[in-house]
Amino acid sequence: MLHKLVSAPINLVIKIGEKVKEEADKELYDLPTIQQKLIQLQMMYELGEIPEEAYTAKEEELLIRYETAKRMELEQWEQMTKKK
Repeated sequence: MLHKLVSAPINLVIKIGEKVKEEADKELYDLPTIQQKLIQLQMMYELGEIPEEAYTAKEEELLIRYETAKRMELEQWEQMTKKK
C-alpha cells in the first residue's frame, strides 16, 4: 500500500510526460499540420506580412520536418507490414 502511495505521483509525472511528448511529436511531425503551416507561410509571404529571408528560413525548416515525418511514416508502414 505504501509503495502505491509513493509511486503514484511518479507514475502521474511519467504519464504527463508521455502525453506532452505525444503532443509535441504531433505538432512537429504531423504531415497535415506541416502542410497547413507551409500554406500559411506561403500566404503570409505573398501578402507581404513577412520578408523573403524569414520565409525562406521557415520554409526550409518546415520542409526538413516534412521529410522527417514522411520518413517516420514509411518506417511505421514497414514495421506494420513486417508484423503481418
